[in-house]
This record gives sequence, structure tokens and C-alpha cells, in this order.
Amino acid sequence: MYALFDDAGKFLAGRVMSEADSSMQIELDSGKRVKVKTANVLLRFDKPQPAELVASGQAQAAGIDLDLAWEFAPEGEFGFADLARDYFSASAGPELQAAMLFKLFEAPHYFRRAGKGQFRKAPEDTVKAALLAIERKAQQAAQIEVWATELAAGACPPPIAEQLYRILFRPDKNAPEYKAVVEAARRSQRAPLDLLKEAGAITSPYQFHWRRFLFEQFPKGHGFPPLDAPQIKDELPLAAVQAFSIDDSQTTEIDDALSVTGLGSGSVVLGIHIAAPGLAITPDSAVDKVARERLSTVYMPGWKITMLPDAVVQAYTLDEGRDCPAVSLYVTLDEATLAVTATETRLERVPIAANLRHDQLDEVITEASLTGEAVAEYPFAPELAFCFRLARHLKAAREVVRGKPELFNRPDYSFKLDGAGREPQGDETVRITERRRGAPLDLVVSEAMILANSTWGGWLAELGVPGIYRSQASLAPGVKVRMGTKPAPHAGMGVAQYTWATSPLRRYTDLVNQWQIIACARHGRTAALAAPFKPKDATLFSVISAFDGAYSAYNGFQQAIERFWTMRWLAQNGVTELDAAVMKDGLVRAETLPLVFKALGCEPLPRGTRVRVRVTGLDLLTLEVHASLLTRLDATAGADQAAENDDGDEDEAPTASLSLAIDLADAEPPPATA
Repeated sequence: MYALFDDAGKFLAGRVMSEADSSMQIELDSGKRVKVKTANVLLRFDKPQPAELVASGQAQAAGIDLDLAWEFAPEGEFGFADLARDYFSASAGPELQAAMLFKLFEAPHYFRRAGKGQFRKAPEDTVKAALLAIERKAQQAAQIEVWATELAAGACPPPIAEQLYRILFRPDKNAPEYKAVVEAARRSQRAPLDLLKEAGAITSPYQFHWRRFLFEQFPKGHGFPPLDAPQIKDELPLAAVQAFSIDDSQTTEIDDALSVTGLGSGSVVLGIHIAAPGLAITPDSAVDKVARERLSTVYMPGWKITMLPDAVVQAYTLDEGRDCPAVSLYVTLDEATLAVTATETRLERVPIAANLRHDQLDEVITEASLTGEAVAEYPFAPELAFCFRLARHLKAAREVVRGKPELFNRPDYSFKLDGAGREPQGDETVRITERRRGAPLDLVVSEAMILANSTWGGWLAELGVPGIYRSQASLAPGVKVRMGTKPAPHAGMGVAQYTWATSPLRRYTDLVNQWQIIACARHGRTAALAAPFKPKDATLFSVISAFDGAYSAYNGFQQAIERFWTMRWLAQNGVTELDAAVMKDGLVRAETLPLVFKALGCEPLPRGTRVRVRVTGLDLLTLEVHASLLTRLDATAGADQAAENDDGDEDEAPTASLSLAIDLADAEPPPATA
């Protein structure tokens, strides 16, 4: 006697060797003997041979019409053998019974399993819905096949082009577009990114980087809803100063300005005036919700996405010729020793006499003119000279706390694109100019902002008002700058505490801190009761978490897109050789461009070695520079010259590079171009 049994969903047949009450010993055609529970035995038969029965049953099952079988099936529970006799004939033997078992088992949308060869037919509505789903799945499979064939042949179907960024960076792995790309990549043995590029889905590397960033960070678009700038209701006194700002010519969000009074009197008052949107914008208002969603302005060569709508920015920016609402910190100093004798915060209107532009004045306002070694023929010369003297004094004092000097060994770079004023398309001519880090005007602004941020941070703590602080436990390698709600030393800055409060038009943390500072200015010792955010307020922690992520992503994109334009500059100018300094593991840093890349042949060279490399290729999509060592220029330079990062944390924080680690591709992320 033979038996057909169910082995975990697989049907096997063999000779019955012995039988007990609840189990059988069955010998398979392979000679293997297995113990089978009697409950799993579905059919006993004397002929044909087990292998013949299975083969014949499978062949006969292919011809069974499921619709007809469903019609023949009774309404209640039934056995497969009974249905075989109803469907084929009353004399249906083991082969036909096995055929019906196989067919019923593989058609759960028609017949539901009820245990040990028993079935129940599905309701008619369920069958119809299942058949529609099967048909859709078949159509989808056919569509995937068509799309995969087109992609492999070098053409991109429009539905895949429309879903490009979702497929690459946030895929729905059940979507047909994604499956088509995976199948085409498998067939063609190519990386999906290369496949899509060759198929015409990526026509512009610049647009690829730009659209990817918008897809990830601004999925709903980067336009603003209609918003009016709230009016400041406070009756603000007019400050008795003439203030000036120092920014780049492209800056429209002018957050800060300076004033100096009392020169020659022995007691000088430095005014640090910060635009005051916090006097009008309130937490949870319509404008605040937009600012909190964006968290920061996004900068890139030739363009930016502002945190606030332009109409709102223009209502509070410190434009020259206006009396602008401001949160002002007045620092009184001994003119001879530069010792701080008093500080005071006021809410007021400040006359902005001038918006100085450092890109127009850097060559005029020099260290020599500020120290009296050269003639100073520019506005606010005495005030700027005092500010420069104070800035150097403050920097030296911070360096004592830091335990080592701040070194500015690498320059900053400015990018200018032809056709300024419109969104870049990626084919513009780019000009890159060098700016020395720590230039006099930069030093004046940065030290003034550090003074304001550290002073206000201490004031908030003194009054028991929480704020958003930045801290760094030490300058040891790997110790990062952290954000929190309690004051703590910032080793990199060399200050006892440090907030971000001087850029409220372009950073949300600064706007939050400004609300807290305004409460302190209005209420003094009772400010903790009146401040919008109380100690341990969950909102502050939420803002910190969201800001950290967004700011890192924005800065990463800025660095990546600057890398793109640097590579475009190389291509536009036909540059094939670069002088560079070796960093580590074959990485080199260009001496006159903001570019770090790997150069073959530089792996064994010591850190700081000056080399000349040949650029052999540029991939603007993956932002990879292909280069090799041409010649060694000299012995190792000093370690300071090759330092990868300065450890300061001025008003602009260091940024991280954009990773191009694509879900489907093997592209390596480009190195940072800090």
C-alpha cells in the first residue's frame, strides 16, 4: 500500500512500511524512511507507483477549470476526493483525486483550507476581488518587464523618470517603478545610478543634486504660504547711536550691527544690535510655524532658501537709513585696558547709518589702516579701529582659556555665478575668489557676536531662564560641540557658556533664544515666570533635535553643491594639474580651491607633503575627482598647515559633507570640503 501525505505544504508519496495508531513509517522513492503523522496522510492507494501518481496528478491538475470546480463544490465543508468524483466522474481514481487536491491547494482565492484534505469554497465576492488582484498583479508584472527592457536598452520610461528621487533615495520596494529599475540593473549588470543616467533620467548633475535635496528636505515644496509680517506693538525708544552692519553684498537678512560711543572719554560703549523679529513674531503664530518647520536659511552659491519669507525679512532686517527695532547689548569698556565694566540689554529702535559690505571693503579696511600704520579713508574709521583693537583683545583672552591659539591656516572662498538673481541651472560660469580667514572685518564681527552670545548666555542662566546653548567639554580629538538647554563651557570658543542669539532672521535657535532674552529685558528678576519657555520645557528639546538634523543636512548640501561648482570651475578653465597638501590615506587638499579628493600615489606620503597632482577625470554626479600624483614639490610642511579643521565655533558652525550613499547604487560619499 502507498500513501500521499502533506509535508509542511509539500506533497510526497511513498510505500507504507508500518502503521501505528497515530503514525506511519513511509519509504520514499529515494529509499529514505520517514515517520508521518496519520493526520497528515491524505490519500491511500495501491496503484500506480507513488512517483507516477504525483506526476500524473500534477499533469491532470493543470487542466482543471477552477471556475467550474467552484461551481461543482458544495456550500459546506467538503473533501478533495468528493469534489474529484463530482468534477471528473463517480469513478475518479487516486490520480484524479490527487490532481484535485493539488489544484485546490494552489488556489486559496477559490477554496479555503479546512484541514486534512478538507476545503470550503470562498464567497463569490471574495473570488471576484481575488481574481481582479491577480489580474492587476499580472498586468504589473508585464509592465515591469516592459520598463525593465526599455531601461536596459537605454531609454527611461516617463513614470520612472517622475519617480527618480523616490526610487533612489526613499524607495517603496513594492512599487513597480522600483522593481523595474532593480530588474534592469540586474540584467545589464550595472549600478542603478549609471543605468538611469545612461537612460536619460538624469540630464543635469546640478539638477540631480538640487532636486534630491528638495525631495529630502522640502517634499512639499520650498515656496511660502501667504504671510504678512506682524507689527511690533511696543513703543520703543530711539537709541542715541549711529550703527553700521558688516556683511557680504549678497546678504539680505542683516541680523546684526555695531555702534561705538564715547571714544576719547576713557569709557567706551560698544553696542551690539540684533534685529528683533522676536518682538513681533510670537510662538505658535503662523510665521513661527513656518520658521520652525524650516529651522534655518539654506545657503548655496548663487541662491538660497530663506527661513522666513522675504516680506517678513524686510520688515525686520537692519537696512541702512532706517530706525530698526533691535535687541541691543551695550558693553561698557575701559578705553585703556578694554576691561568690561558693565553690560546692559535694551529693546529699542536703532538708527542704521550704513550697511558696509566686506567684499567691497576688505582691500581697503586693512590691518595697517585699522592700527594707524596707513591712512584710513572709509566710513566709521575710528569706530572700526576701536572694534578691531577690542576684537584682538577678546580673541587673545579666549585663546588663554582655550590653552592654544586659534589658527586660520586655510582661506575661505566666495562663489559667484553669472546671471545672479535667478535660480541656478548648473551651466552658469562660476568664479571662485579667495578670502583670508580671520580678515580684519571678519574678526571684528565674529568677536562681537561671540561676546554677545556668551554674555547673553550667562545672563539667561543668572536669571534662571532656559535657553539653547552650545558647549564643548574639551579640545580633545573626537569631542564634539553639543546643544543643550543648560549653560556649560565651550572649550573651542574659550568661553564659560555660549548661545546662538545673533542671527534670528536665519536660524530658528536664535529666534527662540531672542524670545527668552526679550523676556529678561522686560521682566528682569521675574523673567523666568514670563519667558515663553520654562525650565525642562519639552519644546526646547524638540527644537534642538529638529535643528541639529536640519542644520546638518543644510550645511552638508551647501558643501556638496560648492564641491560641484568647484569641479565645474576646473572643467570650465581646463585645469588638469593642481598643487595640494597631503592629508591622510591618499587624500589631498587643493591649495587654492575648496577641494579635498583622493590622488593615487599619495597614500605613502607623510601628512603635509606638498604635491602636484594630475586631474584625470571629474564625475559631477557622484562628485568624485579622479587624480594621480604627478610630482612631489617639497618635504613635509608643518602639521598646522595641513590641519583638517580649525576647532573654533564662531557664528558660522563647521559643516558636514553631503553623503551620496544611494539605496541602489554603490557611489561613495565625497569627502568634506570644509
